[in-house]
Amino acid sequence: MRIKPEQLSAELQKSLMPVYFFTGDEPLQLGEMADAVRKAARKAGFESREIISADTGFEWNQLAFTAESLSIFADKKIIDLRLPSGTPGTEGSKALIAYCERLPEDTLLLITAGKIASSALKTRWLEALDKVGVVVQVWPLESQDLIRWLQQRTQQRGLNVETEGLRLLASRIEGNLLAAAQEVEKLYVLYGTGKISNQQIFEVVADSSRYDVFKLMDCVLSASVNRIFKVLSGLKSEGIAAPIVLWALTRDARLLIKIKLALSQGQNREIAFKNNQIWDKRKQLVSDALNRLSDSDLNNILVLSAKADRQIKGQQKGDAWETLLAISLMFASVQMMATGSM
Repeated sequence: MRIKPEQLSAELQKSLMPVYFFTGDEPLQLGEMADAVRKAARKAGFESREIISADTGFEWNQLAFTAESLSIFADKKIIDLRLPSGTPGTEGSKALIAYCERLPEDTLLLITAGKIASSALKTRWLEALDKVGVVVQVWPLESQDLIRWLQQRTQQRGLNVETEGLRLLASRIEGNLLAAAQEVEKLYVLYGTGKISNQQIFEVVADSSRYDVFKLMDCVLSASVNRIFKVLSGLKSEGIAAPIVLWALTRDARLLIKIKLALSQGQNREIAFKNNQIWDKRKQLVSDALNRLSDSDLNNILVLSAKADRQIKGQQKGDAWETLLAISLMFASVQMMATGSM
């Protein structure tokens, strides 16, 4: 059964299929669809999950072995198969067809793949997946499709945004859904739920086009101390709201904790990066931070972030921007020896 991405949620509410195949070159949509399937499966009692990455040199008999092996922790399990190239090759095609012909009981196969050529849509292996499960192709969103996606995204966050505001957002993110999700999150952090005016959106977009928090995070992750002082001071002088800066800092701290946990459980670093949408541009920055910061360091960052949150809300004395500087320097493994004004 072939459906559109926006139809997946309704289908999951009806029933779970034994196989899901998601393909495309829009990482955010692929990741969120896979998360939705895993969440629905957990509710249905699929408590065990095994991740397989079909990279170069992968032995496809591992799929059958994983399907046949019993979990000592749960009766139902998810096989999370990653297919970076988009196509399984000759051996993989045979393995997938054989799997679909003899579907194992109490097993859900979730396949996420890169973009496939149109010719692959008529191959035997894809037709086999289509026959027993759900196939979803993801395409980059443009024009009205992007506007509709932004509208749904803002509504999910409890934001009421006019069409003109959505168009302004669309022009800012240029089809990058990950950037779009970040912009919506910033609006929520800054203004909370309710009606968002076009002027409010314009101010956030304008702020982002000058000194934005993502430049700060690049400095923080790379431990560029001099740049941290410069960019954070720039953010403050530009009038960027402190909650936006705090949001960016805590988001990356939690992201590093999540990746560290995955690595400690034996997950391959490249897979952990892909699962958390760490792409080529940020891989080295995140790797440097992972190597530099311990679990204790990251937990201390979150503790200090809670203090900054209270200061921003007026629930604790002190300058929130000084605390934001201290948090930024903790990322760089530098402690403030004395408090001064920025």
